[in-house]
Amino acid sequence: MYKLMKLVDTVRIPPTLLGEEIMPTIKNALREKLEGQVDKKLGSLVAVYNIDEVGEGHILVGDGAVYYDVTFEAIMFYPDLQEIIEGEVVEAVGFGVFIGMGPMDGLLHVSQITDDFISYDAKNARLVTKNGGKSIAEGDHVRARIVAVSINEREPKESKIGLTMRQTALGKLQWLEEARRKKQPQEASGEEAA
Repeated sequence: MYKLMKLVDTVRIPPTLLGEEIMPTIKNALREKLEGQVDKKLGSLVAVYNIDEVGEGHILVGDGAVYYDVTFEAIMFYPDLQEIIEGEVVEAVGFGVFIGMGPMDGLLHVSQITDDFISYDAKNARLVTKNGGKSIAEGDHVRARIVAVSINEREPKESKIGLTMRQTALGKLQWLEEARRKKQPQEASGEEAA
């Protein structure tokens, strides 16, 4: 889930940039320092949005830079448990698919895709159901629910987000649309018979 948060941090402005306009310089320094960083409690900082307040600058002995305490707004992404997300399959492997959801990826294990038996088609890099003839591969769009979150702020790529599609209204969007189309004619014929 994306959230707009008010944060406070200290930013270092090197001596080479001290002649520049202060607000754009501070915003750029915040972006370079923080965008893409992950915090266990706050999530992933996607973008520095707005600077609210800049405190007085401080100089440290032996450093020609100026340090500013800055209050700013940032767009954060944190995957909440039980949240329903839509994302794109970024990789299909033998044990499941990785779903891109904003700045992070989640794992949809084969056991959480469908009730049907699934096998991996290595030649086409996709997972295929045994009975339904359905497949899921890179580039497919899916709707899933977050069932596990473990954020690793030291190594963000090691963060683990578990997903499931084994519930009503979840699945590959193409499968959901086909099921909806099949259901519509039945509902219409049921209304005529009444």
